[in-house]
Amino acid sequence: MIYVLIVVGILAVLMGLVGAIVPGIAGPPFSYLGLLLVSFIEGVEHSVWFLVIMGLIGAAAFVLDYLVPIWGTKKFGGTKKGMWGSTIGLLVGLTLTTFFNFAFIAVLAGPFFGAYIGERIAKTPNKAAWKAAAGSLVGFLIGTSVKLVYAFVCIFFVVRDLILLI
Repeated sequence: MIYVLIVVGILAVLMGLVGAIVPGIAGPPFSYLGLLLVSFIEGVEHSVWFLVIMGLIGAAAFVLDYLVPIWGTKKFGGTKKGMWGSTIGLLVGLTLTTFFNFAFIAVLAGPFFGAYIGERIAKTPNKAAWKAAAGSLVGFLIGTSVKLVYAFVCIFFVVRDLILLI
């Protein structure tokens, strides 16, 4: 049973790393699952508080990944229509990932062009609309960075725990 926990735990944190980059794969939940599975191995000691805090951070990273592009649009001067456009663009991008094999481009471009289109619908000047779209892109990159950091932290603890078992 220990070997199953080790193998599945390692696979889960690796899937979490992939999911931090590839849209459509829930990276933080996989990373947390790997950490949690390794915690069940005899000899690995994580406090309940550590696991709860890591779970909350993972949940926050997962949720922020969808909210930060909207925030970026607003921070770069976008209007409500631009924020709605970013949200709709993200949903369209996520939908396209299920049908086509260009997932990263669709999820990256969806909020960007959605924010731009929303701004143009709001009669925002072209230059300001592109700025709001850039904010959406910056927000997406920040969300991806947060997921990557979380994935690497989980990998660190899993590797450390497995090394200490030896």
